[in-house]
Amino acid sequence: MTVGLLALVGLVLLGLVSGSLGALVGIGGGVVIVPALTILFGFDIKTAIAASLVAVAVTSITASGRYVRLGLVNTRLALTLELATALGGLAGGFIGTLVPARVLSVVFGVLLVVTGILSLRGHGEHGEHVGAAGVERAGWETRRPLGGAFWDERTASMVSYTAKRLPIGEGVSFVAGLASGLLGVGGGVLKVPAMNLGMDVPVKVAAATSSFMIGVTATAGLTVYLGRGFLHPGVAAPLALGVLAGALVGTRFAGAASPRALRTTLGVILVLVAVVMVIRGAG
Repeated sequence: MTVGLLALVGLVLLGLVSGSLGALVGIGGGVVIVPALTILFGFDIKTAIAASLVAVAVTSITASGRYVRLGLVNTRLALTLELATALGGLAGGFIGTLVPARVLSVVFGVLLVVTGILSLRGHGEHGEHVGAAGVERAGWETRRPLGGAFWDERTASMVSYTAKRLPIGEGVSFVAGLASGLLGVGGGVLKVPAMNLGMDVPVKVAAATSSFMIGVTATAGLTVYLGRGFLHPGVAAPLALGVLAGALVGTRFAGAASPRALRTTLGVILVLVAVVMVIRGAG
């Protein structure tokens, strides 16, 4: 596949934008990349999904590396929810043969609208500020219950938190796995709100933990597309280059961003994705 110079520049810019947003709010950027590649660039949907999975994996590796060093990633929570996501992905393979994709797309779009509105209307931030004690450590995790603490750059204090209502997080992660397998939508668009709104996890931790998780899911899906010949280096390489730079930018802003700004950004993205899903479902 030959890609022109103008298209190459466009792919790098698309990667820069999607990588920044993906790393900032923990959604990976695939929800921006797939529609853009198919609608604006005219690529085949399978080529677009394969390139998007590469971008999501790059975003995850780049962002989670920095987030882990900052103590923002809760690895125990990530592994717990990722298991539910994997089970949802398996179930999606069976449900896909029974329910039309258009119906699922509309239902999922409506769900995202509700989630986006809740994110936009969210008030306050979860967690308890415990002063500057332990500033020499980026953060830590607790075994039971799932929780921990992290250094908040914006307030210059340690913030401790506890993940509550784990069944809600597991249930939404299961649905995220279904959506990812059936509709090609990254699970981060549901996992971040589930952790923040449903489990009282600070939005910065939710975004960082989601960034850590989505790389596993994307890499697994990428092997399938790679084996079937849908991954085109001419598309994926410039996109990945832009994503790499964008993810570095996004992680730099995430530490100092206000929780309200992060929730607003996430809410707007969710509503926009919902519109795309509903339109897709309506044909």
